[in-house]
Amino acid sequence: MDIHFYQPRNPVLKKYIQGYYFMDKDESASSIRYLTFPNNFFIVSACQDAEIRSDEGSMEIYHSPIKNIVIDLVSRCTGSTEIFYEKPINEITIYFKPLGIYHFFNADKCLILKDKILSSDFREAMDKILNEHGKEIQIKALEDYLLSKFIDKHLTGAENIIKDLENDISILDIAEKNGITRQYVNKITKRFAAKPASEYRKINRFRNSLLQNKQVKNLTELSYENLFYDQSHFIKDFKELTQITPKTFFKKVNTEQNNIWLFI
Repeated sequence: MDIHFYQPRNPVLKKYIQGYYFMDKDESASSIRYLTFPNNFFIVSACQDAEIRSDEGSMEIYHSPIKNIVIDLVSRCTGSTEIFYEKPINEITIYFKPLGIYHFFNADKCLILKDKILSSDFREAMDKILNEHGKEIQIKALEDYLLSKFIDKHLTGAENIIKDLENDISILDIAEKNGITRQYVNKITKRFAAKPASEYRKINRFRNSLLQNKQVKNLTELSYENLFYDQSHFIKDFKELTQITPKTFFKKVNTEQNNIWLFI
């Protein structure tokens, strides 16, 4: 499967979007099956002429004989997800950084994001881009569209809480720092990040461990580098999020890739 992950070229988009990739339809290709793993991004996909069947922990994508554009939003992924493609299809997938998506769609909480996306011109714009020929033309069209939708919102309170969670500050200390209760910290993270604060921080630690794997000597060092209590705590959280031990995961998955997938 030939998928290229692109980082935004425009500096405004770079601040709010981790990146995006295109998949191209290929009737001669074999089926594709892989596992994805938890992250704190908001992931929006536009699939052309597709049928998507979703269940807990799995997603299957088939070619549809009916012309369509299927829009999918993933805002909370707490475990490994098995993805199956009958054949590669035309698809655009955008990874929005935490809170980044709110600067492109007029929503003030995650529960209404999908409705806002579907009621906008996003579907029509993605269909038009997918019908363009040449990646450079598609990239320019995608970034031009996103810039046309950009809203400079002030989400300072939520941004501060997310930043503190990513710096591994305790929820109690975050609450005291901001003059709010622990319950309100959770209310804010659920509203904007689609998950409680403890879950957000656990996933952030996990993703950081993937990035740092090549830079440390062993699992013990990796555990302490990412502020786990000890190696057993690290392994427990890792298996809970991936269903795989860290040792097996790092043998099978190339963590230097932008898309951290395990093909099966």
